[in-house]
Amino acid sequence: MSRLISPVAEVRAFATAALRDPVVPATPESPAAQRRRRVVVLVSLLLGSLGLGLALRVPPEQVQLFTLANVGVLAIWALGALASGPIHLGHAHSRAGGLSRGIVQSLALGALLVALFLVGAVGVAAVPVLARPVDGLLEHAHTGQLGVVALVTAASGVAEEMFFRGALFAALPARYAVAGSLVAYTLTVLGTGNPMLVLAAALLGLLTGLQRRVTGGVLGPAITHVVWSMSMLFLLPPILDALR
Repeated sequence: MSRLISPVAEVRAFATAALRDPVVPATPESPAAQRRRRVVVLVSLLLGSLGLGLALRVPPEQVQLFTLANVGVLAIWALGALASGPIHLGHAHSRAGGLSRGIVQSLALGALLVALFLVGAVGVAAVPVLARPVDGLLEHAHTGQLGVVALVTAASGVAEEMFFRGALFAALPARYAVAGSLVAYTLTVLGTGNPMLVLAAALLGLLTGLQRRVTGGVLGPAITHVVWSMSMLFLLPPILDALR
């Protein structure tokens, strides 16, 4: 008879595999490669932060300008990441004790993060001062063709992970990489002036930073990010409307 595993033990084992124990030690880069990466990352970070702040200040009715601005920002993140040096996909722990790409694991983490945010939506809907910043973001997101918005949203999630959990993470000393990438990501969003977006960035940045440390690559964080952002795009508006 197979031994039963308690739900608590299962959750603990999942969290340990997904967020605590690195698959393989990080391979250090040469000093020259590290200096080059840091210069490219710094320039890209300044340009991307400025672009993001400007993009979110475009009025919602200017649909084409808002879309182009967001495409420009994601291009800065992606090109900056690629120009900085190698960006790895990484590997995750499998249930059998081997290695995998961690796709299912990342989908599960994304779903858990979505559940947390949807529960939080109950409190947001009840407090107007919290709901207004969220409504402002959703007004931008749902102005224009939804298919185009969804495509840009997904591409932005991938590009942000390539840069913040790929290039920037690799540019930092290993012991500070999770905290440093989290702070940089949160400060970048701080420039938008939207407190709810800053909170979301902090939670998302912490989760994906831990994933990056474990997997050594950006595939897992990118999947988690896209699951979260697409769910917020499609699920959050009807839930907020129903709660009001």
